[in-house]
Amino acid sequence: MGNRLSVYFSALLLVAAMGASLPAYAQMYRYTDAQGQVVISNTIPQEATKRGYDILDSNGRVVETVPPAPTEEEIAARKAEKKRQQELERQREQDELLLRRYSHPDQAVEAMHRKVREMNGLIQLKRGNIQVISSQLNNEQSRAADMERAGRDIPQATLNKIHRLESQIEEIERDIASQRKEITELKKNYRADIERLEVITGKERTLPLELAKEH
Repeated sequence: MGNRLSVYFSALLLVAAMGASLPAYAQMYRYTDAQGQVVISNTIPQEATKRGYDILDSNGRVVETVPPAPTEEEIAARKAEKKRQQELERQREQDELLLRRYSHPDQAVEAMHRKVREMNGLIQLKRGNIQVISSQLNNEQSRAADMERAGRDIPQATLNKIHRLESQIEEIERDIASQRKEITELKKNYRADIERLEVITGKERTLPLELAKEH
């Protein structure tokens, strides 16, 4: 009995030793070479990895598939699609903000008209200031002309005042011109919002875009 057990354990040790001495199965790759031939090997050239390949187990089964590297056209297409998705997301966010402000295009039209009236009102006030300053300027210029006709020297204070009044008028006129540009840009932005509201609400405006009397 003892001899049999000894032989049994010796056999187990032998099998274990043989198994330990066997080389581990190397990972295999299946790929297509430059000539279009399918190759199975335990190594893969760097160039072949760009075309994609399969990783095989010891039984030849595919355990993982590595896709080909994207072409320049595919990379460009992916970038374009990413940009398009970003633009769609920005548009969605802008639409949400727009709908929080207006539920109908006519509301945006009314808001535009209110803003334009306010800005035109400011322009009228500035034009009123120009009239007042122009009246003062005319008086000073008339006095200076009378002095010249009388052969008298025009005081420097009078000349300074005339120059100051002229500068004030020029500055106000520049402000008016700038504000008119702002009105033009304001209308452009509002009309873009109105058109977008017609799209996202499915409702058409019923109010005119232009006021009957705009200055």
